[in-house]
Amino acid sequence: MKNIINYIYDFVLIWYLCVVNVITFLLYGLDKQKAIRRKWRIPESVLLTAAAIGGSAGAFFGMRLFRHKTKKAKFYIGIPVLLVLQAAAIVVIM
Repeated sequence: MKNIINYIYDFVLIWYLCVVNVITFLLYGLDKQKAIRRKWRIPESVLLTAAAIGGSAGAFFGMRLFRHKTKKAKFYIGIPVLLVLQAAAIVVIM
């Protein structure tokens, strides 16, 4: 049986992942708009870091919805790999 600390931990983890994924998704959309308008872009390192710190689902769906960064191997291979690894880590943790 879980104690209150475990419930708090799970709650914080879920909220963290939700926030990071929404921000990551928005970053991909913003970068796509900047690319279309030929404006200053968000560095790839920022997009990949956002995915690596827990935002891989947001990155994956942002890539698909905005059709952005779909031709670069570090994105079309790396993001799904991160997503699988992060999903496995969540299953193990929870």
